[in-house]
Amino acid sequence: MISSVLVANRGEIACRIFRTCADLGIRTVAVHSDADGTALHTRVADTAVRLPGAAPADTYLRGDLIVKAALAAGADAVHPGYGFLSENPGFARAVLDAGLLWIGPPPEAIEAMASKTRAKRLLGLAPLEEVTEADLPVLVKAAAGGGGRGMRIVRRLDELPAALDSARAEAASAFGDGEVFVEPYLEHGRHVEVQILADSHGTVWPLGTRDCSLQRRHQKVIEEAPAPGLTQGLAEELRTLAVRAARAVSYTGAGTVEFLVADGRAHFLEMNTRLQVEHPVTEAVFGLDLVAEQIRIAEGHALDPEPPRARGHAIEARLYAEDPAHDWAPQTGTLHRLAVPAGVRLDTGYTDGDTIGVHYDPMLAKIVAHAPTRAEAIRRLAGALESAAIHGPVTNRDLLVRSLRHEEFTAARMDTGFYDRHLGALTEPVHDPLAPLAAALADAHGRSRFGGWRNVPSQPQVKRYAMGGEEHEVRYRHTRDGLVADGVRVVHADARLVVLEADGVRRRFEVARYGDQVHVGAVRLTALPRFPDPTAQLAPGSLLAPMPGTVVRVAEGLAEGATVQAGQGLIWLEAMKMQHLISAPTAGTLTALHAAPGQQVEPGTVLAVVQETPS
Repeated sequence: MISSVLVANRGEIACRIFRTCADLGIRTVAVHSDADGTALHTRVADTAVRLPGAAPADTYLRGDLIVKAALAAGADAVHPGYGFLSENPGFARAVLDAGLLWIGPPPEAIEAMASKTRAKRLLGLAPLEEVTEADLPVLVKAAAGGGGRGMRIVRRLDELPAALDSARAEAASAFGDGEVFVEPYLEHGRHVEVQILADSHGTVWPLGTRDCSLQRRHQKVIEEAPAPGLTQGLAEELRTLAVRAARAVSYTGAGTVEFLVADGRAHFLEMNTRLQVEHPVTEAVFGLDLVAEQIRIAEGHALDPEPPRARGHAIEARLYAEDPAHDWAPQTGTLHRLAVPAGVRLDTGYTDGDTIGVHYDPMLAKIVAHAPTRAEAIRRLAGALESAAIHGPVTNRDLLVRSLRHEEFTAARMDTGFYDRHLGALTEPVHDPLAPLAAALADAHGRSRFGGWRNVPSQPQVKRYAMGGEEHEVRYRHTRDGLVADGVRVVHADARLVVLEADGVRRRFEVARYGDQVHVGAVRLTALPRFPDPTAQLAPGSLLAPMPGTVVRVAEGLAEGATVQAGQGLIWLEAMKMQHLISAPTAGTLTALHAAPGQQVEPGTVLAVVQETPS
């Protein structure tokens, strides 16, 4: 019997595994980089071990250090979580060679499926060997790992060499393996997968289907179980293919077989030999704890001959610290508050006051709703997200709510091109005309309850806020009767709660302020200074770092005075294991270049200046 488990991972998945271990009475061991020294997963584990020496971005890829940590802490088993080394057969063998129990599939099964190219060949398929015009568009894809890293869509043959180079670099950074391959890219397919669970006694459970079609940068955003709208015959075909793939490699443990479904046909994508990020929707529908099942299987227990019966529908949304309106740029800073209403499941690696750093994936949490029907699950999840308190950096919360309520999603007509078609409409700024007034009144009450009152009429108080990319000015007065605003009746105002009545409709606004950042319900505002700094003007054509990160590449031969074309790639930043391209916004002359490979930059850093060519 397992008595102590080390989780070779961090953040949300480590916390989630520790939760099950605690329920089972199993002691837990966390590992951490220097950047994660006070992270939540280190605080909820019984023991935490620092992994020395490696750079923060690479720490969790050091299998030798992780095995040493497990032995030093007295663990008798290792759970890999997902990402990092979870699909590395060498790491699995190192764990077993050290006399530890591996809570995952056999190294041979991982090896057979870890490379997507080998997996395709195992199932009688093959990637493209030579790309022609007739094959376009194509997808360049990392052979190892997933999560959207090392993936590029190519629509023109002359774009292929650069896509291969950048995908290799990103894959090598994220997975320690730069192998990539090319396959046809189906524009309007659905991403459908089958969760499997297999024991060492020959039983394989196909635990239904999941739809993961809503993706950005080939990384899933909203997932659900079961996949809606599949014919009974197609769903059965997917389950049969998934079981066949598992049996082909003598698989044990939890795994996922992924397909692209288009025109009623299933196209095999890959087999993920690990737990998936989206596993909670399957748990909700089948009433299972997949981590507990993984542990039982690792201990040698047999599954029942048949899986439990599926009930209802579950949907999961991934909450990211990112700005979807600005190329999904990851965000950093303090997460002041994260709270969701009762009735939904919250899986997170953060708690109030934690810092969102630059080294890892920007996912803050997963929120999961389960209900008897799909429509009820959608309504429950959208409502929970809309009313959640998420105070801190910009997130994709508004995008998630709008996506869930979009007619294509509610009618189950979505595909992997959903955000290509609808991102503009889904990221239109949120405008609540009363939110800035509520912020100003709460601020006025918090600063001075009586100091603004005058016995004679006076000029109104004026405050300015940025909301949804636009500036808003609000005016109010202190009177004998309290705070007054034109056209609105102030029913109540204190530092945390403002109640306003306009046109006979009364609304409540919960307000929280952190420096110049103000959260009014689900609206995020920035308080602007009363007198703007006239010296804070940027040169026209300035290209700013959209996020904190590292300059990994500058276009070859790029120097001040060079002529650049609109859309030309100039500078590559790496942040959170993803590469982000900074392109010339217009044709012109590069009048300044401040970026150099290896340079660490903060958001808003001027990287270059392009002076537009006069028309």
